[in-house]
Amino acid sequence: MVTTDEQLAHPQTFDLKTYLNQQKGEVEAALEAAVPLAEPATIYEAMRYSLLAGGKRLRPILCLATCELIGGTAAMAMPTACALEMVHTMSLIHDDLPAMDNDDYRRGKLTNHKVYGEDMAVLAGDALLTYAFEWIATQTENVLPQQVLRVIGVLARAFGPAGVVGGQVVDLESEGKTDTTVETLHYIHTHKTGALLEACVVCGAILAGATEDDLQRLAKYAQNIGLAFQIIDDILDITATQEELGKTAGKDLQAQKVTYPSLWGLEKSKQEADQLIAEAIASLDHYGDKAIPLKALAQYITARKN
Repeated sequence: MVTTDEQLAHPQTFDLKTYLNQQKGEVEAALEAAVPLAEPATIYEAMRYSLLAGGKRLRPILCLATCELIGGTAAMAMPTACALEMVHTMSLIHDDLPAMDNDDYRRGKLTNHKVYGEDMAVLAGDALLTYAFEWIATQTENVLPQQVLRVIGVLARAFGPAGVVGGQVVDLESEGKTDTTVETLHYIHTHKTGALLEACVVCGAILAGATEDDLQRLAKYAQNIGLAFQIIDDILDITATQEELGKTAGKDLQAQKVTYPSLWGLEKSKQEADQLIAEAIASLDHYGDKAIPLKALAQYITARKN
């Protein structure tokens, strides 16, 4: 466990930067081992190109932190944490395709289809999505089978038409429309962004044997940080440079997408994100100092620059 007993006994000593670096290093090593090069070489190279391209690894870290909060171990959650990053990477590969958001850069590198072609990028995304469920099912240890099955169900629902895919559909259908409401925008982002972030937290808790009360509290935390995450993304699309973002800046404006800043303005958008994070942190008070890592991760969401 990265969070030491001393850090939990003295919250002021908790160093989020060190925590993130250590957790990210463990996740990176696990991802590297999870998808080794094999035949046919092209598809594995394309999968690894995007999966190992860096990034914050926030989703797997949330899974690990939540599992440890409930009393589990990083080892029992790592296969699911890796699977979550595989599914997230798949969404990025497909989101960047010309038929979707049509972007040339992701995490400071050429997007997958720019390197391997659109056909191979589609297949790389498909491969990562299916492999994610295989990885959970075959690699999870010291967890009851019914808990593993429930995790698979939660992740499948979070990514399917009731989650990420559904949010993406409404997002595409709303492009160029001037009458998009805040309610529609909430729907898009609680599904397109929030559903997977919620699954990261909930899956980590399920693996550790969380109660239904735990799951309700943690789902509320995740829903709040998920919406705050997207509000900050909308703000950064306007205020950050391409170098800071690692992808093309100003894409929302080019695509004529309605965003939180376009409806509320930058200042109110930031205030709304701050309020969501405050509510997320408050929902963890039940856990005392054990929740320090999750509370710090919530604060990191509004402070990030990319």
